[in-house]
Amino acid sequence: MQPIFVLVHSPSVGPSTWHPVAEHLTAAGYGVRVPSLLHIGAGAPPFWPAVADAVRDDLRQAPPDSPVTLVAHSNAGLFLPAIRSRLDHPVTASVFVDAALPDRTGPTPVASSELLEFLRPMAVNGRLPRWTDWWDEADVAPMFSDPAVRRAVTEEQPCLPLSYYEQHIPVPEGWDDHPCSYLLFGPPYEDCAAEAHERGWRVAHQPGAHLHQIVDPAGTARHLVELAGSA
Repeated sequence: MQPIFVLVHSPSVGPSTWHPVAEHLTAAGYGVRVPSLLHIGAGAPPFWPAVADAVRDDLRQAPPDSPVTLVAHSNAGLFLPAIRSRLDHPVTASVFVDAALPDRTGPTPVASSELLEFLRPMAVNGRLPRWTDWWDEADVAPMFSDPAVRRAVTEEQPCLPLSYYEQHIPVPEGWDDHPCSYLLFGPPYEDCAAEAHERGWRVAHQPGAHLHQIVDPAGTARHLVELAGSA
């Protein structure tokens, strides 16, 4: 049975960052799910159980014996072990796309101390601005090639609580009992790609900015199919 691609977006943005890739995978005949994590910031910490449960609940719409390939972008990579541990479906592969890696043993912090120092002055009543509002226009504009796509991605972004970035996510033992791989777009994730290589994972490079999956969804879809099939 052909695995279903489960495209997990970073909770800092939204599911529209995966929709163009999902369309290409669907057109190629693959089953695809894009769970929404937009609601998790409305709860209280820790937030990782809500992320894992959202993916598990979304997959209830798929046959229970369907194998899945987990694909995580950006800081969604930190949640893959927790997601894996709560799934009822068999996982045949995991692909990290320009993503943060969970520590080899947990728990893993969502944000470094340096990032938290950068974020804390931005918080108002415990809430942060939208992710794209953290950065200068010169940093944000290159991530988008289509104004309509930029508008869709920008408007759906949540204003997450600062406590989301202060949480630590568990790394259940044995979560990586299946092939894992890494797709690098570019800086600042080269170190994560190098770490993936050290772990014995296959690593591919698709040069681009951090949201390159919305700039070249066809190319990203091809990489995912290749990595999932040979991870």
